[in-house]
Amino acid sequence: MKRKGYTKDKDVSRLGFGAWPLGNVSRGVKMSFEGGVSLVKKALEEGVNFFDTAPNYALGESEQILGEALQGKREEVVINTKFGHNEFDEINFSSDEIIPSIQRSLKRLQTDYIDSVILHNPSMDVLKGETEHYSVLKKAKEDGLIKAYGVSIDSREELLSVLEHGQVEVVELLFNIFFQDHRDLLHKVKEQGIKLIIKVPLDSGWLTGTYHHNIAFTGVKARWTEEERIRREHLVDNLKEIVGEDSLTKYAIAYILSFDAVTTVIPGIRTINQLKEHVDAEKFVLSNELKEQFEAFYDEHIRSNPLPW
Repeated sequence: MKRKGYTKDKDVSRLGFGAWPLGNVSRGVKMSFEGGVSLVKKALEEGVNFFDTAPNYALGESEQILGEALQGKREEVVINTKFGHNEFDEINFSSDEIIPSIQRSLKRLQTDYIDSVILHNPSMDVLKGETEHYSVLKKAKEDGLIKAYGVSIDSREELLSVLEHGQVEVVELLFNIFFQDHRDLLHKVKEQGIKLIIKVPLDSGWLTGTYHHNIAFTGVKARWTEEERIRREHLVDNLKEIVGEDSLTKYAIAYILSFDAVTTVIPGIRTINQLKEHVDAEKFVLSNELKEQFEAFYDEHIRSNPLPW
């Protein structure tokens, strides 16, 4: 299914492609460039046309893979990339760096425009429009380098600030069954005409139902303490009891897509099997009863004691 008008002239698939895995290492195995290109092309065949990336994903290789895979298909796809975490493994939010960063992304993506560029978890003063960032992005749009701009954020406080100051066209938001603190604000995003991308829909893999607390996580996933891993495992077990299945992926994605305000959801995709699982999940319609149970589950077990990301 596609949503009309991500930008003025393009529709977007409600299931998007989180491109962090492209070129990256998982459990000691690096995705090859050729494997990434094949995976992206297969996603296109399956009807996925929204691709979310960033300069720091695999230190630029994610964008390079997309650029190669999408040759000849540019007008059929929507590309979202970011600013703030660069391909040199640095965090640099200087507004003077926005245009150079966009130009480097354009080169890696092999295109002359980007559908949207968003600020990659900026500080509150940036979100409030107290800096030059939005002005620079607006100028980049006027000059045809980008079609739209916005922010990637995590918290309720950040979303409230964005809604209050109303200067963005796109919001990428952390939201899933385990992170529902701002679910009552989603309709306000739509009311303001903002396109809403949902990131981390599977809680970095926990909401697939396949993780357990004694997995030897590496990389960014090594951030969880043993106590946090045990708690997540228990919460996952509770969800399995609610749905009566061990696999949770389709329920996690369907919960997000049950909100009309959501433009697209971007699970990270590493394999053909994951791609097919996510494509099937996008077709699954969550019952109102299960949606209410997921929200009651959050309110009872997580709201007063939020999980760390």
